[in-house]
Amino acid sequence: MKGAGTDEAAIIKVLAHRTIAQRQRIKLAYKQTVGKDLAEDLSSELSGHFQSVVLGLLMPVPVYDAYELKAAMKGAGTEEACLIDILASRSNSEMNAINEVYKKEYGKTLEDAVCGDTSGMFQRVLVSLLTAGRDESDKVDEALAVKDAKDIFEAGEARWGTDEVKFLTVLCVRNRNHLLRVFDEYKKISKRDIEDSIKREMSGSLEDVFLAIVKCLRSKPAFFAERLYKSMKGLGTTDSVLIRIMVSRAEIDMLDIKEHFLKMYGKSLHSFIKVRGGAILNCLNILG
Repeated sequence: MKGAGTDEAAIIKVLAHRTIAQRQRIKLAYKQTVGKDLAEDLSSELSGHFQSVVLGLLMPVPVYDAYELKAAMKGAGTEEACLIDILASRSNSEMNAINEVYKKEYGKTLEDAVCGDTSGMFQRVLVSLLTAGRDESDKVDEALAVKDAKDIFEAGEARWGTDEVKFLTVLCVRNRNHLLRVFDEYKKISKRDIEDSIKREMSGSLEDVFLAIVKCLRSKPAFFAERLYKSMKGLGTTDSVLIRIMVSRAEIDMLDIKEHFLKMYGKSLHSFIKVRGGAILNCLNILG
C-alpha cells in the first residue's frame, strides 16, 4: 500500500492464503508495528468488490455475518436473499454468536432490526430462525414424523389456502434427522417432494426462505453450490452473493461445496470463477 498505487497481487498473496485466525494475528501485528489499523488502511486504498472481499477476509465469521446482515437492511429496501442465506443455514451456536456480535456492534438486537425491516409471515420465519431454538439432537420420533408430514400436507396441499404457521412450527423447530424422515413421509402422502409443494403453495420471499431451510437440512454444501452457480449463471454476476458465500464458507465447508458443485453442474467451481477474471475473482479463486 506504500506510495502510488496498490499492489493487489501482494494483498491477495498474503490474505487469501491465511486462515481467519492467522489474519487476526496479522491485524494485531500490523497495528503494533505500523501503529495503524489494517482494515482502515486497506479500506482507504481499495474500492469496489475487491475492497469488499479483502475487508471480509479480515473479519471473524460471526462479525462478517453480522456485517452482511446489517448491510442487507441498510437504507431503502432489503436484500432478502442475504437474510435468507445466513439465517436459514447457521447452527444454533453460530446464530447465538451472530446475535451477540450484532448487538455489540450496532447497538440493537438483530431481532429488532429484522422486525423493523421485514413484515408478515416472512418476518415470523426469520425471527424463529434467529432465536436459535432448533432441536439439534439426532433423535427421530417416528410417530411424530408421520404426524408432522400429515400436518404439513393438511396445511397446504389438502386445503384451500395455506396455513404457513404449521410449516414454520415444523421446519424451524425440529432437528435435521427428524425432518428428513418427515420429508420422506410427506412424499408418501402427497406423491411429491416437500420442495414442490412449497413452490405450489407459496410465493416470493416466504417461498424462498422455506425452500432454503429444506435445502440446507438436506445438504448445506449443495445449497451453497446452487447459490454460487445461480450467482454466476447467465449475463453478469451477482457479486454480493458470490463474495458472501466464498468468504463466509471458506473455512467451514468450501471443500464440500466444491465437490457438490462439480457433481451438480459438471464443471469445477474454480473454472466457473476463473472465466470472470479480475482481482476480486482471483482472490475468490484462491479461497475456492
